[in-house]
Amino acid sequence: MRAVLVVGAGVVGLTCAIRLLEAGHRVDVVAADPPPATTSAVAAALWYPYRALPQDRVTAWSATTYGVLADLAQDPATGVAMRSGTELLRTRQPDPWWADAVPDLTHVTDVPGYAGGWRFTAPVAEMGTHLRWLAARLEQLGGTLTRAYLDRLPESEDEGVDVVVNASGLGAERLVADPTLSPVRGQVVVVEQVGLEQWWLDPGAPGGPTYVVPPATTSCWAAPTSPASGTASPIPPPPRTSSRAPPRWCPPSPGRGCCGTPSACDRCARRCGSSGWVTSSTATATAAPA
Repeated sequence: MRAVLVVGAGVVGLTCAIRLLEAGHRVDVVAADPPPATTSAVAAALWYPYRALPQDRVTAWSATTYGVLADLAQDPATGVAMRSGTELLRTRQPDPWWADAVPDLTHVTDVPGYAGGWRFTAPVAEMGTHLRWLAARLEQLGGTLTRAYLDRLPESEDEGVDVVVNASGLGAERLVADPTLSPVRGQVVVVEQVGLEQWWLDPGAPGGPTYVVPPATTSCWAAPTSPASGTASPIPPPPRTSSRAPPRWCPPSPGRGCCGTPSACDRCARRCGSSGWVTSSTATATAAPA
C-alpha cells in the first residue's frame, strides 16, 4: 500500500483517487476549490476522444473508459447516461481513428447541409450529479477530500507521501511555475430544452468544434471549444443546497499559509504549515466556505 496525494478535486482528480483507493492505497485529495467550483462542474460532459495522442493508446484507453461509464449508466445516481448522437461531417471522411472504441458506429447521409456523419451511442454525464457521486464514493472508500491552498506542487518524498498525482488543471501553471500553460476552453451555455434527445457534434464549425448535449434535466448544453492563451476566469461556487451545517475553514495566518490551530478545524491537513497548506475540513460536494 502506498500513501498517495491527489492534487485537484475535479472529475480527473476524484476518479484517479477512487481507482487508487480501489487498488488498496491510502489516498488524500487536496484542492483549492471543492468539486462544485471546479471546471468539471460546468462541463458539457460527452465521451469523445479529443486532442489526445498517441492514437493507438488513446483508443484503448477510450474503450476502457467507455465500458466503465456504460456500467455506471446502469445506476441513475451516478449522473451518467448512454445517449445516441451524431458527429456531423462537412466533407466525406473515412471512419475515425478511434472507431474501435465504439460498439455501434454507423454512417449517416440524411443530414441536410452536411456531407454525412457518424452516429453512435456515447456516455453523457450530468456533472453536478456525477461529482456528488464521485465525492460520496471517495468517502465511502475511506479517502479524504480537503480544501487547501498550495503554493507549490508537493514532492513525492515529502513526509508521509509516496506518490503525488497532479490533477490540478488550470492550477498547474502556478504549482509548477509553467507560464507556457495554455488552457483549452470554450463558452458553455445552458439553453432551453426543446425536446432534444440526442447530442450533436460539429467538429468543423467556424471558431472551433461545437456540440449540443442534452442531459437528463430540462436543459441542454452548447459548447464551442478552441485553444486559448492566458488563464480562464475563476468559476464561482454555486449556492449551497445542502441543509447540512457547513464545515469550518481555517483562515491562513500571515506568512505561514496555515492557521496553526488544528483544534479550530473539523480536520486539518497532515503537514499543516510545512508546505504552504491551509487547514480545512473534509468537504462534501455541496460544501462552501462559511
